[in-house]
Amino acid sequence: MTLLETRDLTIRFGGHVAVNSVSCTFRPGELTAIVGPNGAGKTTYFNLISGQLRPSGGSILFDGTDITQLSAPLRTRAGLGRAFQLTNLFPNLSVAENVRLAVQSASGVHYDMLRPWITRKDLIARADAILDQVALGSRRNVAATALSHGDQRKLEVALMMALEPKVFMFDEPTAGMSIDEVPVVLNLIAQLKQDASKIILLVEHKMDVVRSLADRIIVLHNGQLVADGKPAEVIASPIVQEAYLGIAPGKSAA
Repeated sequence: MTLLETRDLTIRFGGHVAVNSVSCTFRPGELTAIVGPNGAGKTTYFNLISGQLRPSGGSILFDGTDITQLSAPLRTRAGLGRAFQLTNLFPNLSVAENVRLAVQSASGVHYDMLRPWITRKDLIARADAILDQVALGSRRNVAATALSHGDQRKLEVALMMALEPKVFMFDEPTAGMSIDEVPVVLNLIAQLKQDASKIILLVEHKMDVVRSLADRIIVLHNGQLVADGKPAEVIASPIVQEAYLGIAPGKSAA
């Protein structure tokens, strides 16, 4: 079943076509890695899907509805969750407060003078459970700005989980991380992948990460979709090895 689809999705910046008529479908239970060289249009394609950019042409369908004209916040409410290359947190709030706000938003709970947040034991329990799941329970009272880069990425995943999206979108989730921090975030994505009702989209340059997580790879080049298939097939194709992985014909991708 197709849950998310782009049809001839295109965006132009002046005379430059950054994404050029990309048509692609995405299904629940599938992690799709989006790869390609720098400037290929990967993040721009992400920005079009999540609503940070408006297309010059084409359309985006989500759960059978055309969302092309919806704002980014409305797409989030509809079920599109997005993590960025740079963390997008409330830096001066604690780890727990960041997640509680996301849980509160997902639950449709607004400020109520007669029933303050501290009385919502159900929402607090939900936030605490998510913090434990991402291994941040012991840092719940620490300000987000005081976390390491790796822990900030974990917190961003926690915020997405709290919003309970149907689609998780990760744009280079391991960028800027130390070697020790990378496995933690990759393990979180692997855990999310166990839910067959969710779609995961992953922009990633590291091919070892792609190989370990992806069910499918699509390749963009100059804004165009040039390859789409199982990881082994796409990585083994001569055009991908030579143009995108820097491997000369006849050499191994390992």
